[in-house]
Amino acid sequence: MAMHPLKEAVEVKGSAEFTRSELVGILSFKLRRFSVSEAKERIREWLEEGLLEEHNGMLVAKLEILEEKEKPENLLGEMVVYIARTLRWTELEVMEGIKALRERYGDLDERILAYLFGLEKGIDMSRFKDRLEV
Repeated sequence: MAMHPLKEAVEVKGSAEFTRSELVGILSFKLRRFSVSEAKERIREWLEEGLLEEHNGMLVAKLEILEEKEKPENLLGEMVVYIARTLRWTELEVMEGIKALRERYGDLDERILAYLFGLEKGIDMSRFKDRLEV
């Protein structure tokens, strides 16, 4: 699951506030996700969707709306996102770590492997314990 480009831009800048040209620059040149015209089009779409709001000439990313849209519907997805955020890794890096555990533990359910991976990394996984079907 790839990170939303707006969320990536916030991480790059370290703030949820951008000038329009600054956001275009981050999306186009730093992240290389879009051409300049595509970045401008995405910004327009995100304003319509409510992911961005304009205040006094500044664009403000509404991360809570973005996170609600991205919310995983399955337990494995929730665990991967939680582990990735806690470790400040990408979801892909977490999935690679979980796959590496499969070599050690064999063919266990991926949700169990994700749980074990989180524990191994020192993360409090108690929020998922009752939801695991063993």
